[in-house]
Amino acid sequence: MELLDKLTILSDAAKYDAACTSSGVKRGFRQGMIGNTTSSIAGCCHTFSADGRCVTLLKVLLTNRCVYDCKYCVNRRSNDTRRAMFTPRELAELTIQFYRRNYIEGLFLSSGVYRSPDETTELMIRALRILREEYRFNGYIHAKAIPGTAPALVEQLGLLADRLSVNIELPSERGLQTLAPDKTKTAILAPMRQIRQRVAENKEELVKYRHAPKFAPAGQSTQLIVGATADSDLHILRLTQGLYDQYRLKRVFYSAYVPVVEHALLPSRDVKPPLLREHRLYQADWLLRFYGFRAEELLDEETPDFNPLVDPKCSWALAHLDFFPVEVNTADYETLLRVPGIGVTSARRILYSRRAGRLHLDQLRKLGVVMKRAQYFLTASGKMTEGIRFTPESLLRNLAAAERPALPQPAMEQLSLFDAV
Repeated sequence: MELLDKLTILSDAAKYDAACTSSGVKRGFRQGMIGNTTSSIAGCCHTFSADGRCVTLLKVLLTNRCVYDCKYCVNRRSNDTRRAMFTPRELAELTIQFYRRNYIEGLFLSSGVYRSPDETTELMIRALRILREEYRFNGYIHAKAIPGTAPALVEQLGLLADRLSVNIELPSERGLQTLAPDKTKTAILAPMRQIRQRVAENKEELVKYRHAPKFAPAGQSTQLIVGATADSDLHILRLTQGLYDQYRLKRVFYSAYVPVVEHALLPSRDVKPPLLREHRLYQADWLLRFYGFRAEELLDEETPDFNPLVDPKCSWALAHLDFFPVEVNTADYETLLRVPGIGVTSARRILYSRRAGRLHLDQLRKLGVVMKRAQYFLTASGKMTEGIRFTPESLLRNLAAAERPALPQPAMEQLSLFDAV
């Protein structure tokens, strides 16, 4: 099979993996090496760096041959699809040629399970070692650690990649048993635990020995499929909270289930991917990581799923109207973050600006406060927006109307290098 045919098949097979960001690492210029993670170019897969810049990666599978038969996966063993596989040399040369042509800045490498997790990981390690040692490639590499891989191989992979990720995929053990019987909770969590421990040890090593080899300096991430099983948003959010607390993950990614195969246990292919639900989970994830919320504050057993009409922060505010209004001239940082329409940046600006004097309503918009939401929940110098009147019912309608233009639009697809222009 021609190399271009392999690339066509294996880049298309990788498009369902959402866990693709390069935030948290910076490889600057190093003598005798090529590539870095500090510039932004156009290319295969758009992602974002720690400082918000758009960067590009070659997003591809080593192979879409797989010994597993996960019912939701397009690459499952029993699915009739074209199969292909790169040799380690082919993958390394393809990556370096794309980099030299200024198409990409780094590599996002995943794979189906070829024969066994260990054999697949060994092939990935060989490809990355050619890139790092033979071609002296210093760009960003994100590699997938396959559940069930031997710890020694995970160690080698982490020393070659900037970020590792272990995809949980299905949020519950029952879902795994039903849809992915070849995978187990223990096999998935074992490498995550190893990566967490090894990253912590490596930070201590680097304090003592500046030139010690770095192990996955950008940490680890994972991905959850939303909508393939009946798991509630509350269950998913509790799992996310536990992953951040116990495994120190950098990101949890959510992927709306795309019906690519027919199966009695899966949603029909006529069902549209739950993009709005995915959007709400990302918003809630942001609240967990940056706004000081906990999963149990946002949802409970009586309300296990997010309101599709408003974002999770507004939904929380509607359920806690006794917390408001908040006075911006006296509230602390954590309280300001609870106000819909006030984000991390605008909260810091409020704290800084009020040192010079008391703030008034007409100043808040200039500080970045989104007043179309915040006006219902705050006061400035004891005053609310003039003439504002609302009930809980009308407030819900107003907040829903304010958000509607920002909701995700349907029929969005990942672009491919091979799409016609």
